[in-house]
Amino acid sequence: MIQKVDHIGIAVHSIEKSLSFYTEVLKLRLIRIEEVKTQHVKVAFLDGGETKLELLEPTSSESAISKFIGKYGQGIHHIALSVHSIEDRIRELQEKGITMIDSQPRKGASNTDIAFIHPKSSDNVLFEICEKKGMEHGEEGYV
Repeated sequence: MIQKVDHIGIAVHSIEKSLSFYTEVLKLRLIRIEEVKTQHVKVAFLDGGETKLELLEPTSSESAISKFIGKYGQGIHHIALSVHSIEDRIRELQEKGITMIDSQPRKGASNTDIAFIHPKSSDNVLFEICEKKGMEHGEEGYV
């Protein structure tokens, strides 16, 4: 069902202010920065080897990331798991009694199909399942 841990999402007030820690101190390579307007978030992808790090900066007070930071502060927001056929995975999870935040996939960064599992079904951990289409693993820019 799960291919791998794809990325770890980290909520930050400002990518610009946080990025130097990741690139200069931890020596992670910045892959790219993009904005996901539908999610009201700016995203920076960092190459952490098999697992990417995703810095998430809210671009609006309506953003789920803004609300998260307001409640919990900066820090780990979610763990993303790569899957084949996200629609099938959502259906299988629901059949097992798992509550989904997203009953249908939506578009995330890098044109990836994503859906979140409600934390009440996963011991208070927010999990994202994601299906990447159009890129092969290992390609430059793949996140």
